[in-house]
Amino acid sequence: MVADSKNILKLLKTVRGQIDGIIKMVEEDKYCINISHQLLASEALINKINKEVLTAHLKSCVNNADSCEERDEKIDEFVSLLGKVMK
Repeated sequence: MVADSKNILKLLKTVRGQIDGIIKMVEEDKYCINISHQLLASEALINKINKEVLTAHLKSCVNNADSCEERDEKIDEFVSLLGKVMK
């Protein structure tokens, strides 16, 4: 992976901490809206991480493809992934 691995790992560990906190909130029967706020915050951070990973993919993996055919394959993978995200 060409994305900044240190930053990606830091952000993923932050999300893990958020999820642990959400689990605790559920176990303690906290207010639903507060739980939902935390879920949305976690989701936003995961989206940010994914954007960084995909940006690195486009800038590196796609740009550095050895052939037009390989580049097209990588672009097709990216478009397929976007189709899953946009459902």
